[in-house]
Amino acid sequence: MQEERGPVILAASSLTQALEEVADAWEQQGHARPALSFAGTASLARQVEAGAPADIFVSADEQWMDWLDEQGLIEADSRRSILGNELVVVAREGLVPDGDNHESLASLFGDVRFAMGDPESVPAGRYARKALEGMKQWDALEPQAVLTDSVRAALALVERGEVDYAIVYASDALAMTSGGLARVLPADAHTPVTYAMARLSSSDHPGTQAFLQFLSGEKASEIFLSRGFLLREGCLQC
Repeated sequence: MQEERGPVILAASSLTQALEEVADAWEQQGHARPALSFAGTASLARQVEAGAPADIFVSADEQWMDWLDEQGLIEADSRRSILGNELVVVAREGLVPDGDNHESLASLFGDVRFAMGDPESVPAGRYARKALEGMKQWDALEPQAVLTDSVRAALALVERGEVDYAIVYASDALAMTSGGLARVLPADAHTPVTYAMARLSSSDHPGTQAFLQFLSGEKASEIFLSRGFLLREGCLQC
């Protein structure tokens, strides 16, 4: 008998399209569709700390998952870190360069504003700052940065034409409704982008563990790859 409701998933906003598609695939197998809630990783982690009723947390970095683990709010043995991503620069409509662009980001941006997640709380922003520091360009570019509370908020500013550029994930660039890819940032300039997922200690939904396994299975892996993500530990169930 199908469950009346699926487990509740709190997930980083950059996973929106991919997890919606994964949830569809799960439902097509005869299960109740999971309830998905997307926001910035920091906001979701604080919701968990405050006792939000949920079953699975998917973080855009390891740091916020560590924070919840230290408080005993996740089941540590359920934790998996299988997804990765790349950092890219996207440009608003009309500014997407033709072919490869090898100029420095300072030259590309000029004196205009660019958006990125807030490095103090947003994983994508933390990765972006590390990348710019690794490229020796953070000090020059920091005054032009418009800091947002999630990577999708940074993307939205570009799509609406409110800023000319944004530093986001490669998966976000694939999801753009206007504008497009301008640059891929060097992966060796920052620590690898890693997504962590785990069952919350408060979860009592009988389908939670099965959906966690599905998230690291063959079908879900195919979906994540098609949406621009990387597999950090491979397809665990293939």
